Amino acid sequence: MEIQLRDYRIQPGHMDDWIAGWKGGVVPLRQQEGFQIVGAWVDRPHDRFVWLVGYSGADGFEAAEERYHALPERLSQDPNPSDFVEAATLDMVDGLL
Repeated sequence: MEIQLRDYRIQPGHMDDWIAGWKGGVVPLRQQEGFQIVGAWVDRPHDRFVWLVGYSGADGFEAAEERYHALPERLSQDPNPSDFVEAATLDMVDGLL
């Protein structure tokens, strides 16, 4: 499985908005497209949301990511959870266990 570590800085005061959009829109759409949510953590004092998303399809993570971002359901999310993200770091990681 290919795994991506996503570390987001959420706009101050909007963590609950982000989480609602993530749980209600991002997660089900990702799962629909074959992604697995490996884990997610919130660091409220620092407005951080960190999560791991994995994909094991033969077409690879990058192709699945492009498909996900082109979904009409993703493009029409209102509010768009991405609007609450101030900064993001995305890194592919290798599991050791």
